Amino acid sequence: MDMTGKTIMITGASRGIGAAAARVFAKAGGNVALLARSQDAIADLAGELGKQAIAIPCDVTRYNEMSSAVETTRQAFGGLDVLINNAGVIDPISPLAEAEPTEWAKAVDINVTGVFHGMRAALPVMKDGGGGTILTISSGAAHGPVEAWSHYCASKAAANMLTQCLHHEEGGNGIRAIGLSPGTVATDMQRDIKQSGVNPVSQLDWDVHIPADWPARALLWMCGPEADRFLGDEISLRDEDIRKAVGLI
Repeated sequence: MDMTGKTIMITGASRGIGAAAARVFAKAGGNVALLARSQDAIADLAGELGKQAIAIPCDVTRYNEMSSAVETTRQAFGGLDVLINNAGVIDPISPLAEAEPTEWAKAVDINVTGVFHGMRAALPVMKDGGGGTILTISSGAAHGPVEAWSHYCASKAAANMLTQCLHHEEGGNGIRAIGLSPGTVATDMQRDIKQSGVNPVSQLDWDVHIPADWPARALLWMCGPEADRFLGDEISLRDEDIRKAVGLI
């Protein structure tokens, strides 16, 4: 995919899949807006990527910040073509009966409300520009319970439904909505999972996790017409046919 002249906004861009996606899309020629609460990290990444990148400190749980970030991106690059809803948290890993209610709700706020805020803020600009692509990072946890991950399973299931709702409402208006379930990825989040020692995911050997640039490259592929058959649905990187299509194997 050649993204020259296209503008891509990435939430949670300070590390992991978000940072890898920034590098992949910038290499493909795109302008990238990097959003995260970690101001220093996204500033460093923007400096690495050069004039085609801007860093915008943003808390996705605050709609006014998300809306302002979209406007800043529009002013910098002239529009918005792709939104990648990547910001998400796995903490606090805790059995439901022991979960701290405020922290549980905070995780859901980031993983669900943050996705809604991104969609809601991006839609008017994208529609004014004739359409756009909204990609949301999902998880296998969206489709089945995992011990001590009630917040994560519930929020990823909700984010998956937001993608379906977005396609249902805006697919006819030029908005391409797709989810990506990357599987287990070698990121800091996976280190937190392993350190918890809870549930089978934490017991996985590190070498079974895929590198962060695999989902990043999948996200780039999802911006092209080959992915149109998945509109309103979710792509799983566990699927070997998808890996082959993306060029990962």
